[in-house]
Amino acid sequence: MYEDMNFNNTGYTEPDQNQNKGTAKKTGKRIAKIAAAAVAFGLIAGVTMQGVQYGFSAAGIGNGGTQLATTNTTKTSSKGTTSGNEDLSTVASNVMPSIVSITSKYTTSSGNFFGQQQNNESEGAGSGIIVGKKDGYLLVVTNNHVIADAQSISVGFTDGTSASGTIKGTDSDADLAVVAVKLKDIKSATMKKIKVITLGDSDNLKVGEQAIAIGNALGYGQSVTGGYISALNREVQLTDKTMTLLQTDAAINPGNSGGALLNSKGELVGINTVKYSSEDVEGMGYAIPINTAKPIIDRLIKQKTVSKSEQAYLGISGQTISSDMAAQMDMPQGALVRQVVQNSPAQKAGISAGDVIVSFDGSTVSTMEGLKSKIEGKKAGDTVKVVVKRQNQMGTYEKKTISVKLEKKTDDSSSSSTQNN
Repeated sequence: MYEDMNFNNTGYTEPDQNQNKGTAKKTGKRIAKIAAAAVAFGLIAGVTMQGVQYGFSAAGIGNGGTQLATTNTTKTSSKGTTSGNEDLSTVASNVMPSIVSITSKYTTSSGNFFGQQQNNESEGAGSGIIVGKKDGYLLVVTNNHVIADAQSISVGFTDGTSASGTIKGTDSDADLAVVAVKLKDIKSATMKKIKVITLGDSDNLKVGEQAIAIGNALGYGQSVTGGYISALNREVQLTDKTMTLLQTDAAINPGNSGGALLNSKGELVGINTVKYSSEDVEGMGYAIPINTAKPIIDRLIKQKTVSKSEQAYLGISGQTISSDMAAQMDMPQGALVRQVVQNSPAQKAGISAGDVIVSFDGSTVSTMEGLKSKIEGKKAGDTVKVVVKRQNQMGTYEKKTISVKLEKKTDDSSSSSTQNN
């Protein structure tokens, strides 16, 4: 879990919102140096997703197909720009049925003065976006940090009802996750009110365009803030990775993580995830561009749940090389292989200690945590492409693509947590 925080040495923060009423409210997760600020717990905004003409379908994003049986995609304005509060309120009312609140619950243990262990309940609030349905489930997109390590998840809808959710897929490197809710657990009246959001095109955004953020700010329910697109393609350095994000001055507050950043037509152009907090700075929030998020979300939607007995095993131990470490040590950012287990799939394929894994099965690897989650989504017997950067005799790093046939974990191979990857 990330630690609660208000400010760190980079200025990027995850807002802290403590509301201790009976149980401890876990209001923020720390992303070490630079927190995913608009972030989660007790905090962030709702994410909404759909397709502009294609929408999210039963098979995934952007390929047409079945929308929710009783709903349409959110309506978009025919106007290219909004002219005032009336237009903003219209966008908000059209989009709010696509946005949900997400409440994550945790149990943590701590020792008291007498050395006894005590269990404490923690709760965090964030936001999510309805993207479609598949195999009897309603699918919701949010930030990974909103639901990471949660023991239970509750999804709240626009009419005030809620239902339990389960994690379908996560990508910690991209800070994205998909939560599934059983359709049979959702009231029929609620199904008639909720919608799938319309996707915009973040590649066509221009600095100065209007931006609208909607989400579960402070965990109080849906709220709307307005502003502008302040900058494009901003490189934001988090503790363990660097992300290229949209910058906006639309207020991003605790509870807004996973929230929707919209254009003036009500189309989703970004997923709110980070803010900059400092006495000297005002109005600097960041969102994952929807064109960056879309293929990742599509992959998570299609990803099948793998039981622990079927889970794949690579056979390495290692550590994250953050962007800071990479700059200081003059090496690539990614997952550094410290040790390769003998007779493991990694050794058989030719992965060596000292390699830096930068891609796994076509997905970027920025952290060891991210690599582990990607491996856990694979079955024993799957063959994947692993891209590593390997140091040559000149001291520079060369990219190599290695084909690895993953194997099943055994008691021996999983006996050490440092080798359980």
